[in-house]
This record gives sequence, C-alpha cells and structure tokens, in this order.
Amino acid sequence: MSDSKSESQAWTGGPAHGQLSLWDTVSIIVGIVIGSSIFTIPTIIFIRVASPWEALAVWAFGGLLSFIGALCYAELATTYPRYGGDYVYLTRGLDRPFGFLFGWSQLAVILTASTGAMAFIFGEYCAALFDIGKDALNDSQRSAEIADFAAKAGIGAIVGLTALNFFGVVIGKWLQNGLVIIKLLGLALIVLAAMIVPAENAFEVNPDTTRGQSGIPGAMILVLYAFGGWNDAAFVAADLRDRRNITRALLLSTVGITVIYLVVNFAYIYAIGFETGRQFKFTMPKDILTAAFTKIGGEDFGAFGGKLISVIVMISALGAMNGLIFTGSRVYLPLGKEHRVFGFLGYWNQTLKAPILALMAQALVSIGMILAVGTQIGRDGIDAYLAMVSIPPIPWREHFGGFNTLFDGSAPVFWIFFLLTGISMFALRARDPNIPRPFMLKAPFYPTLPIIFCGMCLFGFWSAMTTAGWVSLLGFVPLFLGVPLYLLSGQVSGSGETTSHD
Repeated sequence: MSDSKSESQAWTGGPAHGQLSLWDTVSIIVGIVIGSSIFTIPTIIFIRVASPWEALAVWAFGGLLSFIGALCYAELATTYPRYGGDYVYLTRGLDRPFGFLFGWSQLAVILTASTGAMAFIFGEYCAALFDIGKDALNDSQRSAEIADFAAKAGIGAIVGLTALNFFGVVIGKWLQNGLVIIKLLGLALIVLAAMIVPAENAFEVNPDTTRGQSGIPGAMILVLYAFGGWNDAAFVAADLRDRRNITRALLLSTVGITVIYLVVNFAYIYAIGFETGRQFKFTMPKDILTAAFTKIGGEDFGAFGGKLISVIVMISALGAMNGLIFTGSRVYLPLGKEHRVFGFLGYWNQTLKAPILALMAQALVSIGMILAVGTQIGRDGIDAYLAMVSIPPIPWREHFGGFNTLFDGSAPVFWIFFLLTGISMFALRARDPNIPRPFMLKAPFYPTLPIIFCGMCLFGFWSAMTTAGWVSLLGFVPLFLGVPLYLLSGQVSGSGETTSHD
C-alpha cells in the first residue's frame, strides 16, 4: 500500500491544474445539471403526483438526496484531488477493472450520450427558432426536416465547443461562466413573467385527481435525473486552486440548484395552474413568456416572447454541453495514463494545456451517436442490423425517440457505477485510514449518509431497469465489451502511482 505522502503527490493529469476558482466550479456544476429537463419534465411530474405541494416536495427531496451525495463526494474529491473522479475512487478502492470499465462506459455511452443529447436538443430548439419545416407538405416531412437540421446544428455545436476547449482551462471556464450567467437570467425571466400572468385557482386540485400509474417513485426518478451531473465536478478536482473549494462547490451548487428548481416549478404552477400543467403541457415555459409579453406589448411582442424560449433552452443546452465536454475529457486522462489500449487519451498538449486527443475522441463518439440514434436513417440502420441477427427492433417510440431510448438503456449502468462509488467510500476508509482527509464525514453522518446514498443508487437502478427492460442492453453491451478491452489493455509501466494497489 502506498503511504500518504506518495498518495498526496500522485499524478493529476497535466500541468494546468490550479486554475478553477470556487465560482468556476459552481458554474460547471450548475451548467451541467440545469440542462433541458427543467423545461420539459415538470409536466410529467405533475401527472405522477396528486397535488402541487407533492410536486414541490418531490423536488425538495431530490435536492436533499443530491446534497447527501455531494457530502460523500466531497470527502472523496478532497482526499483524492485528481483528474478522473470516480475513476480514481473505483480503481483505488475496489480494483483496476472497476475504474477501467467506468472510464470506458463514460466514453462509450454515458457521458458521450449526454453530450449528444444536449447537442440534439440544442438543434431542435434552433430549428424551432428559425421555423424549420414550416413549408413541409405533411408532418412526416416536417419531422424529417427538423431532425436533419437538428443533427447538423448539434454536430456543429459539438465541434465548436470542443474546438474552444482545445485552448485550455481558461477559455473553457470563461465560456462556461458566460453561458451559466445567461442561463440563470433566462430562468429568472421565466419566473418574473409568471408573476405577471397568474392563473386562477393555480394551486387548487380537482377532487378526482389521483397519482399517475408510477406515482411518487416515478416522479422521484425523474427528479433524480434532473439533478444528475453534480458529481461531475469531481472529474476536475485537479484543476481547482484550493481543493477545499470542491466541498464548497458541491454543497453550494446542490443547494442552489434545488432552490432554482423549486422557484421555477412554483412559477409554472402559479402561471399555468397545477391541473392545466398535468395535461402533458411541455410548452409551459413558452406559454408563460408568450402570455406575459403579450400582456406587456401586444401579440407581436408575445410572439417574440414565444421565440425567446428557444434561445433560453439553446443557451441552457450549450452550457450543459460545454460542462460535459470540459469535465468528460478529464475522465479519460487517467484512463489513458494507466491503460495502454487507451494510451492516446492520456496525451496532454503542453502548449495549449488541454487533453486534445481526449476531447477529439469524445466529440467523435457524441457525433456518431447523433447520426445513429438522432436521425431516422440511423435508427432504421440499427433496426436493420438487429433484424439480420434475429433481434427485434428497438421500441424507439415507446421511449419517446432516439436519445430518450439511449438514456433509458444506459441509465442502469450509470446507477451501477454511482452505487460502486458509494461502496468505494467504505473501501477507501479501510484501505487508506491514515491519508489526510480535508473534509471527512464523522459519526453519526458516517456511515449513515453513505448508506443512504447507496440506497438512493439502488432505487435508481431498480427504477431504471423497470423503465428500460431489454433496452438496457444498449448500456450493458458496451459495458461488457469493456471486459475484453481491459484484458487486452495492459497497464502502462510506471503509471500506477495514481491509484496503485501495491
């Protein structure tokens, strides 16, 4: 076992560490977490609960669970402040195969799918902004034109943001800070607009209202999905000027995001009404801005307000994409450093101070996913291949489209690694009892909070498997393909100081 001194001096991935402030890190977390879900899933949550107060309580409870998880990650990230986050904890706490499979899964399906999905959403709202498909002869042609435009715009966004991140941490963080500020201003505008157009009896509930089929557990899994991404800050722990700021960033951001989600959902209910919001009202933000702007300046100004929501969601998606691109590239650095088969991912450009090849690799995978599952021709191609090997076609419509299907399929794998990271906390306490821990959970919070966190992960895994069914193979097949890759990978000589099991 390595001593504490050698562990504290372990490789961090490149000479660029030490450039992120507290606000920079909070900005990364907020940018990743608040993507597009706050604009779309509240109506589904309203359907699954029985009252507006239940809806708000579910969001608050999701924030509490995320805060508990952030406390656990704060101990891990301050104890092992290196590039890779979970990769480091799993490799050192459980063993090398776990870290390898985590890094591989992030590249093969989890992080890259999230980036691709955000890019496609950016493209869809860009299409709405420019009225793409308005002259189509029928709905089928219109959908095809929108999907084609969205794919091209999304790919362009990935290429552009990846290129900007070639220029190192400073450019990446400035871009992230700017996008997050605009995103928060956009959400504030929605809330202010809601105050202008209150609905009558907004919080009243029809006596016949009942919870949806999946009820509160179904609402809870959506909320946890909406909070997903706060842990990605651990991937860039080596970039922080003061590693104690990782604790502050995790806790401040989870609290701040919870408050934002509660305020925005309150605004939806206040302006739309709970019962109206239960009618699959995916256009709630647009309806609020349109009504408020119409009240202020007439129909033309109202139409401008309706268009403005597209810009807000586009900026929100770009913020999530940039955060994912920036943090994701830092996961692959230690993977490349320690495993020969992915050695190219460990390349750090000393001039630009950026992991150029890791950035390029994740961009290519995300673009491939857009072409494969974001377009009809890609989905048809996948189904044709499955038919050749006597496998039924993927139920794309049942899961509401390509990326939703990919998310549903990969979610069980995401929750497995989240659970394993929670377990690694116990393993690392036993393995490295004397290593300095700048932030350390103590009794009664330890082991209580890590156990609660692991329980949340088990619930997430169960819910994800229930939703995905056999579509979970979309996540498990890439995971299992990682096993032979690990056996072939080889370990780069002398790289074990990061997470060695000596």
